[in-house]
Amino acid sequence: MNDITPEELKQRKAAGEQPIILDVRETWENEESRIDGSQNIPLGTLPDKIADLEELKDQEIIVHCKGGGRSATAKALLTQHGFTHVRNLLGGITAYQAQ
Repeated sequence: MNDITPEELKQRKAAGEQPIILDVRETWENEESRIDGSQNIPLGTLPDKIADLEELKDQEIIVHCKGGGRSATAKALLTQHGFTHVRNLLGGITAYQAQ
């Protein structure tokens, strides 16, 4: 599935959508700034949390980090575990907040 731009995510949220957003940054980063409605699961703990996300396997999940690198790794990990609609937020929260 194609990745998502900050513009598209902001438009969807402004339209009242509540997509599943997974923040794979460290907890301290999430405490400093976050996208409303996101769930924080640091990338290092994601392999242990995959079973907890099982019910979301066929739903769209948007993953993000600070700039897009860790979330690209998270997208690959989730995809390897059978998640079918994982999208990386291009440019991460940095690009999202710059909008």
